[in-house]
Amino acid sequence: MEAGEIGGALLFALAAAAALAAAISSGAIDFRAPPTVGAPLGLQEAFSLFIRVFDGSNNSSSGAAGEAHELWVRVRGGVIAPVLQVAVWACMAMSVMLVVEAVYNCVVSLGVKAIGWRPEWRFKWEPLAGAADAADEEKGTGVHYPMVLVQIPMYNELEVYKLSIRAACELEWPRDRIIVQVLDDSTDPFIKNLVGLECESWASKGVNIKYTTRSSRKGFKAGALKKGMEWDYAKQCEYVAIFDADFQPEPDFLLRTVPFFIHNPEVGLVQARWAFVNDTSSLLTRVQKMFFDYHFKVEQEAGSATFAFFSFNGTAGVWRTAAIKEAGGWKDRTTVEDMDLAVRATLKGWKFIYVKSELPSTYKAYCRQQFRWSCGGANLFRKIAKDILAAKDVSLLKKFHMLYSFFLVRRVVAPTVAFFLYNILVPISVMIPELFLPIWGVAYIPMVLTVVTAIRHPKNIHLLPFWILFESVMTMHRMRAALAGLFELSEFNQWVVTKKVGNSFEDNEVPLLQKTKKRLIDRVNFREIGFSVFLFFCASYNLVFHGKTSYYFNLYLQGLAFVLLGLNFTGTCACCQ
Repeated sequence: MEAGEIGGALLFALAAAAALAAAISSGAIDFRAPPTVGAPLGLQEAFSLFIRVFDGSNNSSSGAAGEAHELWVRVRGGVIAPVLQVAVWACMAMSVMLVVEAVYNCVVSLGVKAIGWRPEWRFKWEPLAGAADAADEEKGTGVHYPMVLVQIPMYNELEVYKLSIRAACELEWPRDRIIVQVLDDSTDPFIKNLVGLECESWASKGVNIKYTTRSSRKGFKAGALKKGMEWDYAKQCEYVAIFDADFQPEPDFLLRTVPFFIHNPEVGLVQARWAFVNDTSSLLTRVQKMFFDYHFKVEQEAGSATFAFFSFNGTAGVWRTAAIKEAGGWKDRTTVEDMDLAVRATLKGWKFIYVKSELPSTYKAYCRQQFRWSCGGANLFRKIAKDILAAKDVSLLKKFHMLYSFFLVRRVVAPTVAFFLYNILVPISVMIPELFLPIWGVAYIPMVLTVVTAIRHPKNIHLLPFWILFESVMTMHRMRAALAGLFELSEFNQWVVTKKVGNSFEDNEVPLLQKTKKRLIDRVNFREIGFSVFLFFCASYNLVFHGKTSYYFNLYLQGLAFVLLGLNFTGTCACCQ
């Protein structure tokens, strides 16, 4: 058990203790629900009231209406409210789990920034001999450099294939010690021909580039990567750098990452942070950047600094070939093959180090991406939990971190509580006054989560209101995906590639396909529109009969967010950019 793991466990315990102490001292936690308005309703009494309302025995319409209202109040207070109250307390418990996890990650991340912690403090790093001459062909053959395979999996990537291939071919590394492998699963003959010609063009310039295709897309990206590792030249490479088609590594990427492997034989993966070419193109991409900033600055950084474990992001990472082989290679059993490989490699004792990709530019593309990630993560939790418990090469603290923090809280609890509590229970509570929602669960915890999310990227604090509303809509898709993955429903293993649009300001030479006419079902998202009707109804009911609560302002804003995204508005107008 390493010092980083012990420190991480202590910080987690301190975060939990601090949260509990703050709640108790402020009086925020109060499990005493106020008495219900309606008295408990027995089955016989309910049946009697029902008969009296509908048998016509009462000729007075006002009397019948009064008895119908009495029946509704008694059923509401004696049957519906108690059932929903159980759901409320379940959501409260999950909210506490979520806020403790978020505070812990934020504390670690802020601590890392405050002390200036770098991976070099924990893992040895020294520049390779002759690093300054890596790209100079006249100064030797690079005998001090290991063989590196650069894999670029792509599928009909018309808009970005040139950018990614060029960036990989211009990496600063001796020409005779690097192989660029383009794994093209394109089904469009026109695009496939363009990619092949681009590879031939770079090969004519002396780059060792291999263009490979498959007869089928079996296993999708995982299948392509697995097939790419089967070539003889690939087996001769000690390290494998993986870049998605929308990622453009800096020229010195390998010079900064590979030395970690050479000096630390226990390191299996070095993951770099993504950069985005279109993060300011719309309000949608700006909000997404906040999400990814939190993921990299907080979650990845905290995992690397404490347990030397986090999820591989599928791109911008370098793997030790031996780690991939020992972990069992690429598998296509989930839609998050990168996370699957990372977890299996960790269970074999390998450590990870965290030291520019494009954002989806359309709402539907982002929804598909988030559904794939959320569904795949929950499904992997189902499949690998027993393996984590049985693993012998990792400590008990690391097992707890993987099962509880990495999988349970982040992949299952977070999307579930975010949707059910704020989009279902809070709106319904305006029509059921007997339902008790503690203020610490619906106000204090969301406030804390907002603060810990914003604290690591204060430059985007003006976008927080949009981020909150946008995430409110996305919880519907993430919750549905998490349940589909956890219970292996019909959608759990679907793979839809995120559509890219490239960077129109930098590359105008790429031919674009003719746009197809969109149908109504492609222009309107009916789930969001339908849910907005529910939220507007609850908000209007609360405005007219607000009673003890006044949630209508928030509910109207949530409903508006659902409407705008239901109509595919992503903030592309000038005022939103």
